[in-house]
Amino acid sequence: MIYEGVLTKMQTEYSNPIQYYLVFENSFLNLNQLLDKTLEINFVGYQCLHCGKQKKIFRQGFCYDCFMSSPSAGDWIMKPELSTAHLDLEDRDLDYEKKVQLQPHIVYLALTSEVKVGVTRKTQVPTRWIDQGAVQAIPIVEVPNRYLAGITEVALKSHFADKTNWQKMLKNDFPETDLIKERASLHYVIPKEVQEYFHPEKEDLYDLHFPVLEYPKKVTSLSLEKSPNFTGKLMGIKGQYLIFQDGTVFNVRTFEGYVVKIVIARHEAIS
Repeated sequence: MIYEGVLTKMQTEYSNPIQYYLVFENSFLNLNQLLDKTLEINFVGYQCLHCGKQKKIFRQGFCYDCFMSSPSAGDWIMKPELSTAHLDLEDRDLDYEKKVQLQPHIVYLALTSEVKVGVTRKTQVPTRWIDQGAVQAIPIVEVPNRYLAGITEVALKSHFADKTNWQKMLKNDFPETDLIKERASLHYVIPKEVQEYFHPEKEDLYDLHFPVLEYPKKVTSLSLEKSPNFTGKLMGIKGQYLIFQDGTVFNVRTFEGYVVKIVIARHEAIS
């Protein structure tokens, strides 16, 4: 069986285990059904997710020109504290920025390779934590805009990491941690503008279970440009990574905008 299309981040369904889908223009794959099966991944070309042109991907699925101009690639995406829509100030497109920034946001703790702090739109719960490969997550505050979430995250970065060690995450290597206690200890760290939104008594701890048959002891990242034709047996899916039997891991999100052909061995086709 052959599937071909432009890579976008895997779509997910919060269940036990989490369900993963690779969605192309005219077809989709439930990747959970491919566990313990041999796949070929072949690099075909590029297609910018913004302009649709067959131009080399620069970052986040965009060609260089789109990455430098698209409002969905502004600096405030990675640094929420730079959000200015609440002040009626434009970065690249004020209408777009108001739509995204002026909605409820969650500041959270997630247990990935360690406890990390992060920000996401409320509509992205629990998708954001699934994409990070978190085994547990808990909201700290829900605030009405991205700016307040951003300044809260900045205040908490002196206490928690804000990035995941992806190798440890994929090996399922994380410390035993009580996220409820961690959250309760943050009262005096949260900025005064956000204190009214802090309700540590809530019982809202999320447990996340990933479809992994076997975690690797060592991991090697697959690059489509360096290895345009890869074959391996799929042993698990965690975060936005496919995990193969030989320890090769493929970050689907890193290669958004890449056109691929995926071949499932005929004798291992989906039943």
